[in-house]
Amino acid sequence: MLDNRKKKVLQAIVEEYINTAEPVSSNTLKSNYNLECSSATIRNEMADLEKSGFLDKTHTSSGRVPSEKGYRYYVDELLNDKDISVEEIKYISSKLETKVNEIEDLTKITANTISEVTHYTTVSIGPKTESQLIEEIKFVLLGSRMIMAVILTDTGVVKETIIKFDENINDKQVETMNYMFNNKLKGQPIQTIDRPLEEYLYDEMIYSVNVIKPIIEQLKKVLKEENQIYLEGTNKSFDLPEFNSLEVAKNFVNILDTKEVMADMLNSGFAEDINIYIGEENEKEELKDFSVVTFKHKVNGKDLGTIGIIGPKRMDYSKVVSVMKYINKKLKDI
Repeated sequence: MLDNRKKKVLQAIVEEYINTAEPVSSNTLKSNYNLECSSATIRNEMADLEKSGFLDKTHTSSGRVPSEKGYRYYVDELLNDKDISVEEIKYISSKLETKVNEIEDLTKITANTISEVTHYTTVSIGPKTESQLIEEIKFVLLGSRMIMAVILTDTGVVKETIIKFDENINDKQVETMNYMFNNKLKGQPIQTIDRPLEEYLYDEMIYSVNVIKPIIEQLKKVLKEENQIYLEGTNKSFDLPEFNSLEVAKNFVNILDTKEVMADMLNSGFAEDINIYIGEENEKEELKDFSVVTFKHKVNGKDLGTIGIIGPKRMDYSKVVSVMKYINKKLKDI
């Protein structure tokens, strides 16, 4: 447990280092922060924080930098989550009020907005397929042996697919299929599409298995496809001094190119929480040099997807959390 003076010194060091990327000295703290104590006292407090594992000393100067333990204490105990300007609030509001046709579009807009305001790389993915209910299935005849199927879920996600047949079908058959599939599946979890074939067939139907079977198989295929992962602001990270290291930059590019790492990163944490993982707290070895902040947003219990920010451990946590909290509130209002 840190006393108030140590808390102020640690907070000042973390925020100064986030702003400058330079090791922080006692003179800097004395000059730039109202700590109400002498330089000697500040040096003693810094030494104590270092012994306790909250600070690290660099080899190139007498200054200190936050350790992962220091960042974690800062995030948990000292963070200001109202670090957002009036201009940023107006910008976020204007972006999120853009009319969209699909929830996935809203997730992409949200990720782009977070990247623009925080200047970090964001990664986003839509809601998990298995958590959604079927709102409607619509079949449209495109040719004598081809139809388009459009599936709308309760979260606003739209899936489309083209189905081809080995025999001719007509408008009357498509009309009947629209009634049959919606009667069987509307309001049901997506995985119920994978029910036995005979449950879709009526005794009085004149359709052959050759028509019904490819529809079911194609619907199952398109709904089981993994949600696409979207990146925003990838180039922003390379402006940060940490990425002057070729090893760090190469590792970062490899992470963004590895879909499995990205998906695991976004699926970590708890629903509706802002989750912060600093360095070694990340489960994936590839992420040990970085901090990851994930944001799972739900409205009225419906999953709208997940957004994650990946950046250096010297991340502006105050700005990131403030923006995410405001966006979460704004999405619920929308």
